Amino acid sequence: MSAYLRSRSGDPAEVGAPSAVDVTVDGHPVTAHAGQTVAAVLLANGRDTWRTTRVHDRPRGIFCGIGACQDCLVTVNGLADVRACQRTIATGDAITTQTGAVLPATSESETVVHSAMSAEIVVVGAGPAGVAAALAAAEAGAEVLLVDNGRSIGGQYNRQLPEEFAAHRPDRLQHEWKTFAAQRDVLGSHPRITHLPDTSIWAIEDLRLWAQQGPADAAGRQPFPIDARAVVLATGAYDRVLPFPGWDLPGVYTAGAAQALAKGQRIAVGQRVLVAGTGPFLLPVAESLLGVGAEVVALLEANSLKTVRKGWATDPLVAPGKLKEALGYGALLARHRVPLRHGWTVIAAHGTCHVEAVTIARLDSTWRPIPGSERRVEVDAVCVGFGFTANLELAVSARCNLTTGPDGGPAVAVDANQQTTTPGVYAAGELTGIGGAALSTAEGTLAGAAAAQHALARHPDAAGSSSLDSAAVVRGRRFAVALAKAYPVQDGWKSWSDADTIVCRCEEVTRGELETVAGERGLDDGRAMKLSSRAGLGMCQGRVCSRTVAALLAAPGDVPKPSMKRPIAVPVRLRDLAQVEENP
Repeated sequence: MSAYLRSRSGDPAEVGAPSAVDVTVDGHPVTAHAGQTVAAVLLANGRDTWRTTRVHDRPRGIFCGIGACQDCLVTVNGLADVRACQRTIATGDAITTQTGAVLPATSESETVVHSAMSAEIVVVGAGPAGVAAALAAAEAGAEVLLVDNGRSIGGQYNRQLPEEFAAHRPDRLQHEWKTFAAQRDVLGSHPRITHLPDTSIWAIEDLRLWAQQGPADAAGRQPFPIDARAVVLATGAYDRVLPFPGWDLPGVYTAGAAQALAKGQRIAVGQRVLVAGTGPFLLPVAESLLGVGAEVVALLEANSLKTVRKGWATDPLVAPGKLKEALGYGALLARHRVPLRHGWTVIAAHGTCHVEAVTIARLDSTWRPIPGSERRVEVDAVCVGFGFTANLELAVSARCNLTTGPDGGPAVAVDANQQTTTPGVYAAGELTGIGGAALSTAEGTLAGAAAAQHALARHPDAAGSSSLDSAAVVRGRRFAVALAKAYPVQDGWKSWSDADTIVCRCEEVTRGELETVAGERGLDDGRAMKLSSRAGLGMCQGRVCSRTVAALLAAPGDVPKPSMKRPIAVPVRLRDLAQVEENP
């Protein structure tokens, strides 16, 4: 799986030659380049696992690729539980395999003391919604602090290569690059916008946010407060993956992880890769994999072509430009001889310490496998994605009311100005309902303008967003409804797993164990369910499994309500919290 940088002549981005960086893995020097993440270094050197689980000593590597799942934890410079997908390497890094639960070494680095900050508006998240909100708020006259855990703006949608890669043609990796590049340049030079990169917001109390700055999970960080007059939450979403036997094997990735590694690190997750799930996002994922030299053996869309066509037909004029885009992807798949099969999916992955093959099957209209249709396909990686789950932790902590999004998943309830039920807190983008980048941008513009009016104590009818912005939101939400109808997730997915299938990856809780506890304890007390089964109590705090657990245990006809109330939104070390108490 050695797949770091393709040759400069063969790379669509025309990536340069980043400088070499001296690092070791388990005491041995390895090839590494400036700008790589720890995960990219390990993958490029043939390592797809670097830790084992606490309960059953199962191998783990990268899974979600964006820091949500905690599967890729590794020890760096003696510090355990560092997220390999988030940590950019530095000269002299000692990367060590992490076995089970590890007591972290005492850091010798000095604590980074960061003064309290304040801003008229704080925007959390620098994806399409956050960037649009920051620009709109600044144009309305407000001082804006844009906070994001990435090194550069763009989020998952406009993911960029590290500066160290010296890409000569970054536009080759990104659709609508000119529009994004123009936004980035305006934001970077705007006198009323301050961008705070490499910064995580881990808690919110009224209009006070608690942050940590620096490389993800680095030693010596100290939390600091940011006070705001108004807050815009634009925290995005992460992949939804449905469980099947073997989905916890190394070599099974979310579709987003595969794209993040390809677009952001020029890494292919495997040589023979299968892409499966539902939704149009699978198409750019396949494109990204092909762009880094992987062989995509097939793209499996779980919904039938009839279902997809029928869904879009409910509002055929909502996104005319998407047809041309889809035809372009179709031509790409045809050129690379990648079969696109509607009504098929992966129902099992096979291997000992790594994926070696998968079983695929044709599905009926409810997504139950049709007997006799099963086929075994040899692969070394499989990328799966069944839509997205909104990143709601901060919104829930801010006591924002939730609603049900077009796809049936939980979302933040907002009014016509993107105001949540918590005064001074606005929300935009995927956390208000999965609808794509265009809707996120339109909502961000509305939220930024409304937040500026609130922060500057202006009348609600003061100049800000336009009727064009409101119309764009309405159009985007129509698109979101049609998207959900074209790519629904059917309940038949529950038949893919059995009693021995892992549901909670962190605590390694099986479906059988969940159902046993539910039968003994009942389903009324979600907290008791978590304590009894331990599902959702692991490192990811239920981000990956809570929606699945809720759906598996929901009574027929019930709307699953995943538990997601977490006062701490991202990992923060207890010793860092203690330092805050000692140095208020």
